[in-house]
Amino acid sequence: MHKSQLVNLLAEESNMTPQDAEKVIRAFFDTIEQGLIEGERTEIRGLGSFKVKSYPGYIGRNPKTGEAIKIPPKRIPSFKVGRELRAVVSLGRNPLLDDGPKDEAGRQ
Repeated sequence: MHKSQLVNLLAEESNMTPQDAEKVIRAFFDTIEQGLIEGERTEIRGLGSFKVKSYPGYIGRNPKTGEAIKIPPKRIPSFKVGRELRAVVSLGRNPLLDDGPKDEAGRQ
């Protein structure tokens, strides 16, 4: 799903203008982004958690020449999926919203 699709879906579901929906989506992502910049961890229950992993610098080697290369420290955003989302994806359905897959006659 693209950000524009998310904006349109929010606008439709909440009866707001696409411009207002975009402001909400932007505020949501900007808040997570700012938290990551500041080194904070953000958890959204049922979805997962966002955090920044830090890696120290080191001396590596160019595989072609064998030359030593200084690799600078890195900070990389990381997402760990939540238990509920993992179950939804694994089962192909939301166990909180339905009772499971049904056959053609509507039986489980």
